[in-house]
Amino acid sequence: MEGFVDFTNRCQGRDQLFRATQFTCMLLSYLIENKADKKKLVMKLKQLESSMSSGRKMFRLGNMVHALVAARRAAELPEVVPRLCLTASHLSRALYFVCDAVLWLRSVGLQPHVDKPKWHTWATKCYYCSLLMNLARDWYEISWRLEQAELEEKTKENCIWQKHGEELNGVKSDGLQSFLCQLFQILKRNPPLLLDLVKNLCDLSGPLDTLGIYKTNPGVIGFCGILSSLVGILTLASPHLKLKQ
Repeated sequence: MEGFVDFTNRCQGRDQLFRATQFTCMLLSYLIENKADKKKLVMKLKQLESSMSSGRKMFRLGNMVHALVAARRAAELPEVVPRLCLTASHLSRALYFVCDAVLWLRSVGLQPHVDKPKWHTWATKCYYCSLLMNLARDWYEISWRLEQAELEEKTKENCIWQKHGEELNGVKSDGLQSFLCQLFQILKRNPPLLLDLVKNLCDLSGPLDTLGIYKTNPGVIGFCGILSSLVGILTLASPHLKLKQ
């Protein structure tokens, strides 16, 4: 099992590097595509982007194994919500890699009759579902910490209620500001949760655009992809920054 873990970790690390390069090329080509003297550079960047996308296919097996192993581990979590969200997320991600493998077989000519648009849509939907489950888990973690912060605040208020009652009522009236301040403090004190939230939100840009839910442009997708990839590399290099699953 340790061998599998090492293998999948190496695959993930290389995949993140390829991914970061791919989205960097996408962003740069978008930024300079309208400049007449940069047409050759844009072409080279798009070719490199395509090469990086194809190169990531080499890590498909490692990523699929990682998703299945992670799903098995998530199914053993004691808390119901994280268990359901993470198990569904990892299984959806595994299905995404299956669809991606089918598309790869078509691209190399082994399955030329595969309906590419249909399988591409299925792959995107599986990836989208995985991200939604991850975000649901993130929100569960945030909500739990918000409840804990509220309980702590109420405990403090009970101690000084008589002395500062009017001031406390004034603070309570501004519910949105209080919520945002608490949310900021929670994310500031929990870097793994903040990084996981940022990564999942950034990853949403691609499937939202592909599925037509929220259309954007390659520049936004490229920037979000770079940021997400950098977070992925950071959490692989520093495991203590990765949200425990």
